[in-house]
Amino acid sequence: MTTTNSIRVGVDIGGTFTDIALEHSKGLSTCKVLTNYSQPEQAILDGIAKAAEQANIDLGSIEQVIHGTTLVTNSLIERRGAKLAFITTEGFRDVIEMHSENRFEQYDLNLELPKPLVERKDRFTLNERMGPDGNVLLPLDQSEVNGLVQKIIDGGYEAVAIGFMHAYANDTHEKQVEAALRKVSPDLSISISSVISPQMRELPRFNTVIANAYVQPQVADYLGRLVQRLRDSGMTAPVFMLHSGGGLIAVETAAQQPVRLLESGPAGGAIFAADYARAFGLNKVLSFDMGGTTAKICLIEDGTPKTANTFEVARTYRFKKGSGMTVSTPVVEMVEIGAGGGSIASIDHMDRIQVGPRSAASEPGPACYQRGGAEPTVTDANLKLGRLDPDNFAGGAIPLSTDASTQAITEKLASKINLDPQDAAFGVTEMVDENMANAARVHTVENGRDIEHFTMIAFGGGAPLHACRLCEKLNIQALIIPPGAGVGSAIGFLKAPVSYEASKGLFQRLDQFNPDALNNELKNLEDEALAFVKEGAKGAKLQTQLTAFMRYSGQGWEIPVLLEFKEFSSADRDDIQSKFEACYETLFGRTIEGLAIEITNWSVVVATVLLQVDQVDMFKSGSDATPKRSRSFYDAALRQMVDAQEVERSEMRPGMIVDGPAIIIETETSTIVTSAYSAIGQADGSLLLLRKGEAK
Repeated sequence: MTTTNSIRVGVDIGGTFTDIALEHSKGLSTCKVLTNYSQPEQAILDGIAKAAEQANIDLGSIEQVIHGTTLVTNSLIERRGAKLAFITTEGFRDVIEMHSENRFEQYDLNLELPKPLVERKDRFTLNERMGPDGNVLLPLDQSEVNGLVQKIIDGGYEAVAIGFMHAYANDTHEKQVEAALRKVSPDLSISISSVISPQMRELPRFNTVIANAYVQPQVADYLGRLVQRLRDSGMTAPVFMLHSGGGLIAVETAAQQPVRLLESGPAGGAIFAADYARAFGLNKVLSFDMGGTTAKICLIEDGTPKTANTFEVARTYRFKKGSGMTVSTPVVEMVEIGAGGGSIASIDHMDRIQVGPRSAASEPGPACYQRGGAEPTVTDANLKLGRLDPDNFAGGAIPLSTDASTQAITEKLASKINLDPQDAAFGVTEMVDENMANAARVHTVENGRDIEHFTMIAFGGGAPLHACRLCEKLNIQALIIPPGAGVGSAIGFLKAPVSYEASKGLFQRLDQFNPDALNNELKNLEDEALAFVKEGAKGAKLQTQLTAFMRYSGQGWEIPVLLEFKEFSSADRDDIQSKFEACYETLFGRTIEGLAIEITNWSVVVATVLLQVDQVDMFKSGSDATPKRSRSFYDAALRQMVDAQEVERSEMRPGMIVDGPAIIIETETSTIVTSAYSAIGQADGSLLLLRKGEAK
């Protein structure tokens, strides 16, 4: 992979481990440290110091720190945000509680809708109204505004979210209320929807501005603390955050718009996989990222991760679309399930093994960590099945106890359903693998794709242990494990462009296309995005991407259509229509004749141009590897223990082949090669796993 000469560090805080990737002139230095929940910045400092020591680099010579965090997502899920007030238009106080009225679990008579972040008593209204065209239908009464401001101050609120009807078309009223609040309380945290999410649809827009305001004080405090402690340790480098759309933003922007950080860590993983997809010339890739708490699956086509403009967080029903809070923010589109190394296994009321979404995380951790955990996890099951070396986990930094794993599995699982402990452990891993396989199938079908034609790229501490079995279930023939897979997301941070997405609701029917209004709005969006990327870009070449969100008249949802960013004229209408119809047919198999086409929202992304990657010629044949030793692991497809070769990853030279069953070991993870696959070393240090018959 192509690297720069600057010294940069990527830091990804996960539920169990904090991953560090330090890039320098001689390559990469990586490490994993247990996440510190009470002081997450401490794990960052410890990890950077450890990686710098490995590379013999002074902390003061680090030129850039790039950070991704799950702090925003966790705060929303665990409801650990600010005391929040929400101000909206009279008559729309309960929009966030009514949701879309979609029954995501049709036959559940006791269906529970997600509870809003703001209780009804903390939701306030004002008599005002904007029209969808931006015209003022009912002006604000300043005396009413002043009275409400006093209520907010007297209520002791830490943050305020403001979301008025059609504020995306005219933000005057939102800014008027914001100004009145700041006049009385200059330090109050205030978020307005016309800045945070200026798009059509009041439910996701209100949810987004509320989520932003809810976490903003906490995130701003954390980021301020992190930057100060980095400075105190001797690092004066600028700090950037990876946003959920897969680009870098300044830490100051992140502190003001933390909702953009919802999926920052997983987005880094998708960038990591996309980089290798481009290097190997792969057009259809399934990215599989499995860490300590969750597993993430993402489609990457033509070297680019699939993106979306909405995201659902804090689902109340596992895997059920519609059971969470929909927010409108740019995001790398992926499916995420609670299946990581620390996911806890249990027996349900029907005597079935269930895994997750609860996690042992880093505190207390899996039972085998011997840090106080007593419940069986996926890591405990893998250890019991021989897939992990108890003396060489995390390079030997964390010794594992097979006895502790066996005891937890026996007491909490096997004894309750009359199973042998090994069979119970197999049940745990098979449940996890089947859940991930189902998620991958659904994700590809929803996007109109055939999963069998994809190549999997697997990374994260847990993915190389499970990827072969997942490929068996999905009938995928080829799998790549990149170098540094154990800290893939952190490495992905180093490959991310500086970028910013500006969006705006501008409704137009295509048969009434108004290019002048559009061009004026696109210029404003480009200027907004440029203002945010200028500092981080530092003279780098920039590119601009335009997306229109389009639908047939009468439909409830839009699809994204990529267009050329330019000055439009009436002559472009037919080209826009043909691009929409091509995208629609790809997703749904056909177009609809006779229906008008509508455009609801526009998105402009300004980003630095990605560095060219070094192309890698794929080795599919060569000489046999020399095993280090032999040990046994449980092969799920054969339903038995098998004798496996153990090979050091550092010895896998280009073209070197090891036939499964085998275990390829390294400091941060281990790759399980099942009996159905062979692993071949590649020139860039990757491992290519091919189903037998494809290799040689």
